[in-house]
Amino acid sequence: MAALPSPPRADSSPRGSGSEPNYTGPFAIMTVLFFAWGFMTVFNDVLIPRFKTAFALDYFRAMLVQFAFFGAYFVGSLIYFLISAASGDPIARLGYKNGIVLGLLIAATGTGLFWPAANLLSYPLFLGALFIVGLGFALLQIAANPYVTILGPERTASSRLNLAQAFNSLGTTTGPVIGGYLIFQYFAASGAHGAESVKVPYLVATLVFLVLAATFFCIRLPQVGEGRLEPGLAALRRPHVVLGIGAIFMYVGGEVSVGSSIISYLGQPSVAGLSEIEASHYVSLFWGGMLIGRFMGAIELSELAPATKQVALAAVPLAAFVALGLLRSWSEMLLYAPFLALCWLGFLIGGGNAGRTLMLFSLVVATLLAIAIGIGGKVAMWCIIGAGLFTSIGWSNTFALAIDGLGVYKSQASSLLVMAIVGGALLPPLQGWLADHSSLQHSFIVPLCAYAYVAFYGAFGHRVGRGREASS
Repeated sequence: MAALPSPPRADSSPRGSGSEPNYTGPFAIMTVLFFAWGFMTVFNDVLIPRFKTAFALDYFRAMLVQFAFFGAYFVGSLIYFLISAASGDPIARLGYKNGIVLGLLIAATGTGLFWPAANLLSYPLFLGALFIVGLGFALLQIAANPYVTILGPERTASSRLNLAQAFNSLGTTTGPVIGGYLIFQYFAASGAHGAESVKVPYLVATLVFLVLAATFFCIRLPQVGEGRLEPGLAALRRPHVVLGIGAIFMYVGGEVSVGSSIISYLGQPSVAGLSEIEASHYVSLFWGGMLIGRFMGAIELSELAPATKQVALAAVPLAAFVALGLLRSWSEMLLYAPFLALCWLGFLIGGGNAGRTLMLFSLVVATLLAIAIGIGGKVAMWCIIGAGLFTSIGWSNTFALAIDGLGVYKSQASSLLVMAIVGGALLPPLQGWLADHSSLQHSFIVPLCAYAYVAFYGAFGHRVGRGREASS
């Protein structure tokens, strides 16, 4: 393949300013957005067992919740990419801020449709509503992820994205606890049909999205790297982007498959025999592991002084151990502690290298899933829960590696990567089909294979076609 000309460099400093710009304020505002969509995305894990019971569904049809939601990412991102290829990048015309506002308004439309869907007791209408929410989130992902990476030097893009994703994980950690309580207990206590218990939570989500849209519309965000992009397929001519699309597909599909199955899996008599409300608390611990890992990833890939970095890197799992012990139980934390220690060791071995860390962590997830498939019982339960720590940096490191060095082509590449979130639509139903025809325990072979590919991308894939310019 002929060498491509270097893309024009995005203007990352204010006009007329000779100093390094400070983007702390805009970045802090973006973390609120990451928290909000993380909180709502993980509600799908609560909806699956709720709808499975309410509509008497098998695993395959229940997993259509994820098919509808993440399928919308593919459709929305494909539309975005086709527009970009035909007439130039839409973000170049809209701006990142307006793209975020539009995404929030679309998401609010989808969550608002949960009320009539619950009144009509219509599973297809619920799926349609989730599809619209997914369209909104697709636009948010296309705008927000590259925006975070360019709010500062490219060499620390993985660190910033890990930190932003940590706030996303804060939402995914609190989401199952609050969603499980509201949907399985508080609103289900009235004796109404199970599907009706989702009405009020999603109405509140609609209001929150509208408030966020109004807030982002009114605030001032810097226009970083929003130069007009010529039409074409420039991003697809980069091999590391193409392989990165596959890695995002596998990562999201694997993560969503595991998260979608935890409540049902922990309810198996051969595993833990937990009720849905009890299992939802362990879903929170799975996503909480992602929160811990992403904070550690932000530290490890930052430009902190080496001594400060090592202290902070050790402090996060120690603080998490104490906090979780006080909030949950010390006996549980003693079982969780080896996973925290292994996560810390993984970051030390990764040594601040985004690709190497991605490879190591993905291999650990694949190993934990293999143990869960082969053993079962409480060992399998804790392997599945502990996997959250190691799946933590998968999105951030993969995304940052895939758009590294693209300049103003980042939004186009971002649309392709967000399109690959369709993995979250396709792999969970595949796992559900395998669970129906074999067993839920054996079905975890699907995310195991997915993480094996992500490990390949971290080790070799992100460097293909880049030669000496590969940054990791």
